[in-house]
Amino acid sequence: MTGRADPWPLIHEERRALAEDLATMSEERWTTPSLCAGLTVREVLAHLTVSGSLNGFQWFVGVVRRRFDFDAQVAMRLAEQMGDSGADTLARFRSIVTSTTSPPLPKPALLGEVIVHGEDIRRPLGITGDRPIDALTRVAEYYRGSDQVVVARTRVRGLRLQATDGPFAGGEGPLVSGSTLALIMAMTGRADHLDELTGEGVEVLRGRMDG
Repeated sequence: MTGRADPWPLIHEERRALAEDLATMSEERWTTPSLCAGLTVREVLAHLTVSGSLNGFQWFVGVVRRRFDFDAQVAMRLAEQMGDSGADTLARFRSIVTSTTSPPLPKPALLGEVIVHGEDIRRPLGITGDRPIDALTRVAEYYRGSDQVVVARTRVRGLRLQATDGPFAGGEGPLVSGSTLALIMAMTGRADHLDELTGEGVEVLRGRMDG
């Protein structure tokens, strides 16, 4: 994002939009499986709360406490933000909507996290809506060039990506075309979105999906 506007307003707006989308959820719906294997939509939301409440020092202390078991660190922090009900989990998330606290991650990764995990939550719940194309384009550009946090660059290596709803494009090779959001979700390993993409590179990408 060199030379571009501060990403925090985009991060805050995506958090705010997600909180509003979940405002009328019944307790039963909070147990809906998300697109993150093994996690409910409530657990994914708690994970997003961690990103807005944990600074680098706290993150490192947690890693040490868990003897550098990063998965155990994630599970511990997620449990801390669950609360006693879905409404409690949402209230905790609302409390960090405008936070600029974060673990030691690049800001594009934080924006990507809320967009990708937002879709991990929304899609199984049948919640639809347009995300701002500027935010989506920044995230798509970041993931196309990075394997930090999530393997994305390696997954789309040798493929040409082309958004149909915005300016995002890049790479060389067999074409993968579709909405910017579907491209982002596919880059980050969400096979559910492959059917929204077209081009000779889709089957190549399908073969690179985790598991």
